Amino acid sequence: MKTSQSRIFTLLAFPVILNVTGLISTQLRLEPPSYSRADFREAPKATPPGTGAGFSDGVARYRIDASQSKFVVHAFAGGLLSALAHNHNIAVRDFTGEAQFTYVTFEPASLSLSVKADSLTVIDKVSQKDRTDIERTMREEVLETGKYPEILFKSTRVSATKLGEGKYRARISGNLALHGETHAVEIDAEIELGANSLRARGEIPLKQTRFNIKPVSIAGGTIKVKDEVKLSFDIIAH
Repeated sequence: MKTSQSRIFTLLAFPVILNVTGLISTQLRLEPPSYSRADFREAPKATPPGTGAGFSDGVARYRIDASQSKFVVHAFAGGLLSALAHNHNIAVRDFTGEAQFTYVTFEPASLSLSVKADSLTVIDKVSQKDRTDIERTMREEVLETGKYPEILFKSTRVSATKLGEGKYRARISGNLALHGETHAVEIDAEIELGANSLRARGEIPLKQTRFNIKPVSIAGGTIKVKDEVKLSFDIIAH
């Protein structure tokens, strides 16, 4: 008897339970948030203001443009009869390189440069015969380009002082590999930063004997090239 009454009670109560459950679920229902395409759009990446160059992790990278750059070796006559001789200007025609610096602070920065030794060309106003003789001597006897085809420079440290907006005075320390010898050198340069370009100008004094190069000498040494030469540069990089 009790079992039958329990079943009747359950059948009668079931619709009520359903109604109450539905009422509770209606009251507690959480509406799903509405999204638009804009919510899934990637946030724009912050780009440092200023030069507009390609920045990655605050570092700007530039490639040297040899077609717009000048790299010249200045050799000076010496000896007893130096007044009868001529100073020579020799252009470097084939070189590549990269420069990097850190945005705002400039440092740390770096410079690497590679020169094809046989690309050095006399740019003085001389006869074609003299030009040919000088370039042959320079390549075969001075630089020995057959043995040492490349001249390489890689910086080890760069320090800079800001002179003004986008202008710096930099000292570049590094290693120069020339004629089979590698020695530490220091370069002083004036650097200007443009919208998408970098310009570096300066001069480097070098002694040939330090790199095991014997300065050219003729007429028993009465006419010769001085040991110290100067490399001037006006480099454009993008």
